[in-house]
Amino acid sequence: MKIFRPTGMVLVMLCFMYLITYIDRVNVSTASVGALGFGEEFQLSKTQIGLVFSAFAYPYLVFQIIGGWVSDRFGTRRTLIVCSFIWASATVLTGFAGGLVSLIVARVLLGLGEGATFPAATSAMSRWVAAKDRGFAQGITHAAARLGNAVAPGLIVAIMAGYGWRASFFVCAAISFVWLAAWALIFRENPADHPGLTQEERDALPAPKAKGQPIPWGRLFVRMAPVTIVYFCYGWTLWLFLSWIPQYFQHQNQDLKSMAFFSTSVFLAGVIGDSLGGIVTDRIYAKTGNLRRARSLMVAVCMGATCLSLLPLMFSNDLMVALLCLSAGFFFAEMTIGPMWAVPMDIAPHASGTASGIMNSGSALAAIISPVVGGYLIDQTGNWQLPFLGSMVLMLVGMSLTILMRPDQRLDGA
Repeated sequence: MKIFRPTGMVLVMLCFMYLITYIDRVNVSTASVGALGFGEEFQLSKTQIGLVFSAFAYPYLVFQIIGGWVSDRFGTRRTLIVCSFIWASATVLTGFAGGLVSLIVARVLLGLGEGATFPAATSAMSRWVAAKDRGFAQGITHAAARLGNAVAPGLIVAIMAGYGWRASFFVCAAISFVWLAAWALIFRENPADHPGLTQEERDALPAPKAKGQPIPWGRLFVRMAPVTIVYFCYGWTLWLFLSWIPQYFQHQNQDLKSMAFFSTSVFLAGVIGDSLGGIVTDRIYAKTGNLRRARSLMVAVCMGATCLSLLPLMFSNDLMVALLCLSAGFFFAEMTIGPMWAVPMDIAPHASGTASGIMNSGSALAAIISPVVGGYLIDQTGNWQLPFLGSMVLMLVGMSLTILMRPDQRLDGA
């Protein structure tokens, strides 16, 4: 895929969206840390901070399937214009928060705005990305999301140090509004409407969906059920990392700058994992023509590797051991992203927004539970390794269920 061609530019725009949305959803974890953070200002416990983290996920969960259907029905361009306005406004309101309740309200609004973003992006990719590049497209966009995770700690700490935690949200909101304007001006819903596409490029893209084609809801839910459960298992680990990694390193007696450095190192490992996972799944498919190997088997192997990577963390309090274990665990967990997000497009290419929304509802549910459970366990036991034990167990559960995903069987009528 050539970056300066129309198809490449669509992917670049989506990469920027993934990066910005993840900065906007994880900036709160860094802004809660230390004497300069809202945790100290509002005198919040770890459990209360976990509630702030998870508040985002309630509307995020609800709008996964709804947002996927809306993007399939009314188009990605309009869906993401509305979504980006809401999430940018929510980020502004977070900067004006005066306590626990207003923080939760702003985070709920953020989840409302970001709920449809990834299903909508997948709907766009189903039209703008050739089938042979699906894993790469999903891997590189999610790598941009993890880059947002990696950038957020250093960016937020730098702004907090000079201007306070509230200013960090105002800067993030401004970046979101800039993306909104660019998306509205540049993106076209249908590749056929873009005058810059060559006939060869048009022929490589999937056939357009017939207008008015209904979604086979019942059969789609059944087919996506095992995929959703596997993605819940992955999502538990993801949201545990995104919510608690900065405070984990602060607990290791690190100052704000060191905390930002170690957190960024872990999240950069995820950037590499996302990118590599997308490339590997496409190459396996190109070499074998077997979607079960390229998607299901690869996800199973990476989930198993995540468990093995986190295992030494249970037996050591050494800072460098923690850094290596967490980085390796996040790397292998993120290698599952390319194949996992390609699965909805494999199963239901003409309803990929809806299918990916069903799948991502698993991660959204994990985002509600995981941060709160993690914070509760830390409050009750003082053991910062214990939440990661739960991640290991769920990764093994997900690993065992990958055999049921069946990306090689396309759903008729979708």
